[in-house]
Amino acid sequence: MSYQNDLSKYGYRQELSRQLRFRDLVAYGLVYMVPIAPMAIFGSVYAGSGGMVALAYAVGVVALVFTAFSYAQMVKAFPMSGSVYNYAGRGISAPVGFLAGWVILLDYVLVPGLLYLVASVAMHATVPAVPVWLWLLGFVAVNTVVNSVGIRMTALVTRVMLVGELIVLAVFLAVAGWAVATGRGRFSWDAFYNSDTFTWSLVAGAVSIAVLSFLGFDGISMLAEETKGGSRQIGRAMAAVLILAGVLFIAQTWLAAMLVPEPTSLLSDGDPNGTAFYDAAQVAGGGWLATLCAVATAIAWGLPNSMVAQVATSRLLYAMARDRQLPSFLAKVSIRRNVPINATLLTGVVSLALGLYMATRADGITLLSSLINFGAMVAFLVLHVSVVVHHLIRQRSGNWWAHLVMPGIGFVILAYVVVNANIAVQRLGLAWLALGMVVLAGLYLTGRRPALSGLAPAQPQARHVERV
Repeated sequence: MSYQNDLSKYGYRQELSRQLRFRDLVAYGLVYMVPIAPMAIFGSVYAGSGGMVALAYAVGVVALVFTAFSYAQMVKAFPMSGSVYNYAGRGISAPVGFLAGWVILLDYVLVPGLLYLVASVAMHATVPAVPVWLWLLGFVAVNTVVNSVGIRMTALVTRVMLVGELIVLAVFLAVAGWAVATGRGRFSWDAFYNSDTFTWSLVAGAVSIAVLSFLGFDGISMLAEETKGGSRQIGRAMAAVLILAGVLFIAQTWLAAMLVPEPTSLLSDGDPNGTAFYDAAQVAGGGWLATLCAVATAIAWGLPNSMVAQVATSRLLYAMARDRQLPSFLAKVSIRRNVPINATLLTGVVSLALGLYMATRADGITLLSSLINFGAMVAFLVLHVSVVVHHLIRQRSGNWWAHLVMPGIGFVILAYVVVNANIAVQRLGLAWLALGMVVLAGLYLTGRRPALSGLAPAQPQARHVERV
């Protein structure tokens, strides 16, 4: 099968290097999601869910399984980089695609900055002699160099890092499980359901926080032009990653919930220092386990997680730039490395600047997390609509289950989560969307109305993408 033909009918050349296999995609997705991600935000999800932290993650898995299914449908229809930007633009209309890309930018552009900031703050707490800004600079420099070398180097590094994360998680699960079995914890199902605190709106609000741990499975779709197996591999990898990570998230948060030293205080006061999970680890195994989990989380967020986040962000910038909806220099591809080099470097610079600025704010991590989650969930809503419009309405598909029921259920679940999210988050997210509309109006006024190559495949107009 010729993947070059897949792109040429949409007016593009095969610029990026197809080297990734299914196992590379799974490793990429798991590293992006971070198998130990809940360790960093456990306290916030626990407090927000009334202690039903495992339920919040379980609902998150269910909600995003439908989203992964919609991604699989659209990547088969449009096997190219750009994720929701391309799927909404081609499935609905180019202006909708621009706004979807703008909203998902809130996720992709801010994610690396958040990851670098969280990791740097955590490492500074562990090694106070090294300031936060120096940790930030080091993380950004390492990842930018690795990603500039080529996608194979990124895949190799992330696989090695993934093994380390899974080893740390296995150690925690074994020690914590033994602690609960021997009476140091309180065996309970309250993390899944507590009749004293349960309401669907409470759980939905907690899911809007927990979804941060799941962001990354969708980043696999950004690699559609760098995958050997074609679009089917993308869909399989997304589903596999989501289910694997979901099981790991639920297991570790359930055990941690049974080991929280002061659950009443955590519910009433929250987790301002972000140490709730490590406090539970200390109850399970002592200070060594708490330190191991804290350092592993910091390194995971600062290196492999932010590394693959930078890859996904650069591919989105590249996709929008080659359609002239962002500055054209972002569409330049390195001849030697087959990577969008300018987009990769810009992502590193923006992440560094954003991390350094947010490090000066007391609410920096909370603000970034909230905006990222809102951007992702709104983009996912547009994705579900794209499936219905493209397949059911335009293509007149008779597969109502795949092209109406599944995306419809996913849309309803996510819409409920968005509605029950923090009001301040909703306002900031809507303000970003409004800014996107202003930018879109500016594109129309300057004669650069959004248009995607190959929307009429019978007469493709190949765009020239400059290579450097």
